[in-house]
Amino acid sequence: MSPVTDNYLKVGIVGLGTIGSTLAQHLHDGIDGLSLSSVAVGDPNKNYPILKTLKVIPKIVNLEEISGISDVVVECAPSAIFDKIAVPAIDAGLIFIPASVGALLDRPYLIDKARSSGAKIVVPTGALLGLDAVRAASEGNIHSVQMITRKPPAGLKGAPYLEGKNINLDQLTEPLMLYSGPAREAVQGFPANVNVAAALSLAGIGPDKTDMEIWADPEITRNTHDIIVESDSANLTMRIENIPSKQNKRTGRITALSILATLRGLTATLKVGT
Repeated sequence: MSPVTDNYLKVGIVGLGTIGSTLAQHLHDGIDGLSLSSVAVGDPNKNYPILKTLKVIPKIVNLEEISGISDVVVECAPSAIFDKIAVPAIDAGLIFIPASVGALLDRPYLIDKARSSGAKIVVPTGALLGLDAVRAASEGNIHSVQMITRKPPAGLKGAPYLEGKNINLDQLTEPLMLYSGPAREAVQGFPANVNVAAALSLAGIGPDKTDMEIWADPEITRNTHDIIVESDSANLTMRIENIPSKQNKRTGRITALSILATLRGLTATLKVGT
């Protein structure tokens, strides 16, 4: 485990679910320039498995405290409490890394707050690919962006969009398209499933111009995203097949690793990609 010095960035994690626990373990094991200083959880009295594996237990704090003792705040919590995490961190001028990227789409005021306070909002790639290329293309003119997401039915259960639609995901025998339309509405209807669409739209032409399809597919075992971009500099066709986390079928294993790579990039001597 790397020693903590005054030059290290103090990282606070909100949430110890699948993503937060993975980050906590890697930070504990040691990342140059970063230290795990604190964790905020919903129930401080709950026994979180990850805390039993760490030799040095980080400080357990509440949401109101974490922004006061961190340089970097990583949000890995339910989107319902996003504001309680994001606003204090941004007001304090910190580096804010959200896992619930979709929550940013309806909160443009957070960007204005960050501009005023000196904070940085760093959006991780998440369970996606090609954001570097999309960002590069957006420096020119992007004509269209389409994303087609296919997930095993179990990974889409509980989505607000499905309420009242009389769709039994357990009984599907063939692929069913659940949604087709702008990415903004997709993120609102499937907040736990398509943060990738938010990241793609922020990198490209925005959530209202990014077209989205969401399919429940009983024939697949991996969360799959196809992205098609047409621009004046390049046409892009990309596919990623993410292995779902054992603990949470809605989350791909690569999501936590993407945030980990983002954290490493904050202090890395060599940073690859835009």
